[in-house]
Amino acid sequence: MKIFQLMLILILTAIFTSCGSIKSTLQNVDNTAIKPPVRNNQFMISEYASDRKYGYDKNYPINLGFENEKYSPKNIIYFFNALEGPNGEKISYIKKDDCCPFPSKKSLVGAGTLDLYEITLEGSDTKINLYLNIYEKGKVVCPKGLKIKKYIQD
Repeated sequence: MKIFQLMLILILTAIFTSCGSIKSTLQNVDNTAIKPPVRNNQFMISEYASDRKYGYDKNYPINLGFENEKYSPKNIIYFFNALEGPNGEKISYIKKDDCCPFPSKKSLVGAGTLDLYEITLEGSDTKINLYLNIYEKGKVVCPKGLKIKKYIQD
């Protein structure tokens, strides 16, 4: 997997440097966003998305890039640990793909990709696909169709 990621980064670097300036299509980057507090291995999220595109559209990913790319994947765990299905169902998630390259000053190679995750609700065949971005920052809220999990004290 590491070799694949390295090859992908090299290919992206070649594409971005050979094509001149490629503009990002990300619409919801907010470099002033503050990382949500973490308790019990989950983000303490308090708001719901007002836009149906949030997380569901590659141009409106869930931006979790509050640390460098080496440490940002833990934010994915914190994010999903803060969510549940609309009726309180437990969720499971799996990374399905890397996609949608974009220029990023926060990547070691000057480019990033989105991670596409598939969420499954316990007791259901329903699959939800969400785009996550570990390179850029943005306000972290609960996507439509999911619910904020109640915080459980230690």
